[in-house]
Amino acid sequence: MAAIAAASGAAAGAAAEPPAAPRVEARSADLLIVGLVHDDRMTIRLSRVLDNAPVRDAAVTVVLRGAAHPTTAETDGSYTLQTKDLTLPGAAVIEFQIEQAAARQSLKGTLQVTVAAGQGPAKNTARQLWWWVLNFAVCIGFVWLFSRRRKTAQS
Repeated sequence: MAAIAAASGAAAGAAAEPPAAPRVEARSADLLIVGLVHDDRMTIRLSRVLDNAPVRDAAVTVVLRGAAHPTTAETDGSYTLQTKDLTLPGAAVIEFQIEQAAARQSLKGTLQVTVAAGQGPAKNTARQLWWWVLNFAVCIGFVWLFSRRRKTAQS
């Protein structure tokens, strides 16, 4: 009995966890790049595969949904990017263009952004429909009262 309660408590705890942040990873023979997305901001970590040392002296450009976005180098060695394109749901191919000294590399990965429950466009819901019906009913009521008032004032 206690095992069932513990298992159901663990399942409830797992269900309450927020979903993991969208993540993209790309790798070449000597570089690894990982991007974590939070809302409209991506934090990018660029490191060498050989020793996992961060690459701080590179210019990183992100090509997302056909548009090139330059990144900003941070003091901790990461790079950041802020664009509304990161909030669009669905899969997107991301190309990281890295320029370091005279070397250029292009790494590609796929970002999968999902819409969390309770977020995103909730168009055409029953609640919205009833809201519009109520608005029209109130407007029609005011027009009817106004026209009735004009008729009584004329007589």
